[in-house]
Amino acid sequence: MGGDGATVASVDDSYPPAGFGLGLDPSLRRLDRGRILVGGTPLRVVKLSPGGADVVDSWHDGEPLDVSTAQRRLARRLLDAAMVHPRVTPTSGSDVPGVPDRREVTAVVPVRDNPSGLDRCLGGLADIAVVVIDDASDDAVSHRRIAKRHGAGYIRRDATGGPGAARTSGLARVETEFVAFVDSDVEVRPGWLEGLCGHFADPMVVAVAPRIRSRRGSGLLAAYEREHSPLDLGDTPGPVGPGRMVSYVPTAALVARASAITDVGGFDPDMVWGEDVDLIWRLVAGGGVVRYEPSVELLHEPRPDWTAWVTQRRRYGASAAALARRHGDKVAPARCSRWSAGAWLLVAAGHPVIGAALAAGSTAALARRLDSLPHPRIEAVRLAGRGHLMAGLGLARATSRVWWPLAAALAVAVPRRRAAVAAVVVAPAVVDWMQGRRPADGPVSIALRTADDMAYGLGVWQGVVAERTITPLVPKFSEWPGRRAVIDDADADDPMVERR
Repeated sequence: MGGDGATVASVDDSYPPAGFGLGLDPSLRRLDRGRILVGGTPLRVVKLSPGGADVVDSWHDGEPLDVSTAQRRLARRLLDAAMVHPRVTPTSGSDVPGVPDRREVTAVVPVRDNPSGLDRCLGGLADIAVVVIDDASDDAVSHRRIAKRHGAGYIRRDATGGPGAARTSGLARVETEFVAFVDSDVEVRPGWLEGLCGHFADPMVVAVAPRIRSRRGSGLLAAYEREHSPLDLGDTPGPVGPGRMVSYVPTAALVARASAITDVGGFDPDMVWGEDVDLIWRLVAGGGVVRYEPSVELLHEPRPDWTAWVTQRRRYGASAAALARRHGDKVAPARCSRWSAGAWLLVAAGHPVIGAALAAGSTAALARRLDSLPHPRIEAVRLAGRGHLMAGLGLARATSRVWWPLAAALAVAVPRRRAAVAAVVVAPAVVDWMQGRRPADGPVSIALRTADDMAYGLGVWQGVVAERTITPLVPKFSEWPGRRAVIDDADADDPMVERR
């Protein structure tokens, strides 16, 4: 239940537009005949008026919004809380205000020594304007010829600057209002652009990203990448940002307002890895809304071999220190309440009874904050139990992914803790296996997932040394259930949401 509080965006009377559809988040719970909503990211409770509950019922039944400001205000509040999500109907944009059609989008495709991928990528972008940015490839002739055959513009950089620098070079040539960044190793599918552009009916949305899945292939590596690609952020839609369910999206495929990218300074030229995370966080910090739309799936080439696989993970990890220099504790490897962290630390130290007592104390404290809800003790047990379990899994993931060198040192120094340390390190991979993400036999899948995390962690420590900062190693603790409110209060003039 920890994490950054979401900022409720100002209401624009033109959005959501009449006729706009909203779907309830699958994890949203509705209590007291629908008048109490529990869910969102970060987790919160919203108390609706009877009229507000009726409106949410109508959305759940598939009815669109009406023209009232009250409905739009409620819609914006729940959209920002990730309790509801837009139901975007693929459209050409001709009949929806603010939604671009293909003539208003230019694709920027960075490439370096990948003629076959470029050819396949451009084949899917045949009906929009495209600019290819060759990042000082050795085989410039092939890239130029492929771009010409597909009717795309071509620009060659004299020196390699990485994909971010190449995208910035391409953005300078974009004259349309919208830009689509598409890497040369990404293959788009029919309807992909229309499936994303509907989100721009919201004037606050500055960028939308699809789900990027690894292409199916033969062999263990391809099977693993299909289920565990770092570009694949899952099947849950929602707003993007630090502390959200989806904290970032890769810019290997991203549609954005070109002016929004320019306004935040484009991609950081000093970042070759992690440049996409940096850009997304700057867009969000600037007040824009970035959305993840997994109903649109694009394909990405898997790593060609195990060496490239380990190198990619390590470089991603190394970018955490550079991100910490720019964004502080947003790169924290774990986020949870101090109560949860204390309880699990006591369990790890061999004092499970005291740890359980601390967890029980936090549950009682939460119940006092929920005293305006029906059955506050039962709800507190449910919420606190879920919070403690999720915190435990988050701490285990941080141990497997970032803190494993410290865990290994502990196992060497204290032999009686070796079994416990090993259990914590492999626990995230075991959970993935139990949830059905099974690209290989159990022990093989668990070993690969653990090796994946450890390669990332190795990069984190290398970045920490290079940047001389420990921020990527430090967890972030919330005040729950202390000063931070759990119940989301309404504005005084909001007729759809009740105040406590």
